[in-house]
Amino acid sequence: MRVLIAEDQALLRDGLTRMLTAYGFDVVATVADGSELTERLLEVRPDIAVVDVRMPPTFTDEGLRAALAARRQAHGLPVLVLSQYVERLYARELLADRAGAVGYLLKDRVGDVRQFVAALRQVAAGGTVIDPDVVARLLHGRDTLTELTPREHDVLRLMAEGHSNAAVAEQLVIAEKSVNNLINTLFAKLSLSPSTSHHRRVLAVLAYLDGRDR
Repeated sequence: MRVLIAEDQALLRDGLTRMLTAYGFDVVATVADGSELTERLLEVRPDIAVVDVRMPPTFTDEGLRAALAARRQAHGLPVLVLSQYVERLYARELLADRAGAVGYLLKDRVGDVRQFVAALRQVAAGGTVIDPDVVARLLHGRDTLTELTPREHDVLRLMAEGHSNAAVAEQLVIAEKSVNNLINTLFAKLSLSPSTSHHRRVLAVLAYLDGRDR
């Protein structure tokens, strides 16, 4: 699997390169400056791009903006964002095109190599992965949570992590039919109609993060 790494910190960039190479990935390019990232993404067309949010020259949101620009030109280009920060806007923008193949993880997750590699493979395959800590911090104190039961919270958190219904059922030790019912209830509470069924799992997470009905 061909990987592009966009990270301005040389130590982390080199560490990621060595780690992914050891796990059989082919690191085809590394980028240290956000101003050249969009061009490199479109030139290389990696199977997965690992992108830091804050990169030179301004260390604000260059990495994410470059990744979003590349995805507009190469629809569904797989991108896994790594950040030290939880930015609600970043998560919303990354998922807004509904194309999938996106992820948002905190950099602490790199320490769990197997989990990080699994997330990379899931995003490269077209899935969506959101760090559970990101979800928890984004949801903290939001008024929209008052309509959701604790069990619905658990189900939506696991959905945000990319788990299938069967995996959710296994983790919560309930029947898969119960998970299906809980998810349908979530969709109803978030005003996600059956006409959007193909994207409802992602939209549910987005609505949850945004704190607004759809």
